[in-house]
Amino acid sequence: MQAAPVRPPSVTKALLMIEGLLFGRGQRTARRNAWTAVLEDRRRAKDRREAQYVLETASAGTPRAT
Repeated sequence: MQAAPVRPPSVTKALLMIEGLLFGRGQRTARRNAWTAVLEDRRRAKDRREAQYVLETASAGTPRAT
C-alpha cells in the first residue's frame, strides 16, 4: 500500500510557522493587533473622505453623481 503524498504547507502557513519559531506568542499578538489598527485607521480615513465629499457637494448645491 502506498502512502499518501505529503503536500508542502502553503506560503502563508510556512510564514506563520517561521513567525512562531522566531517570535513569542505575545509579539505575534501585538503585530496582529497593530495591523488591525492600521486597517481600521484606513477605513475611518475613507469614511472621512466620503463624508467630506458629501458635505462639499451639498454646500455647493450640486447633485451628487452616482
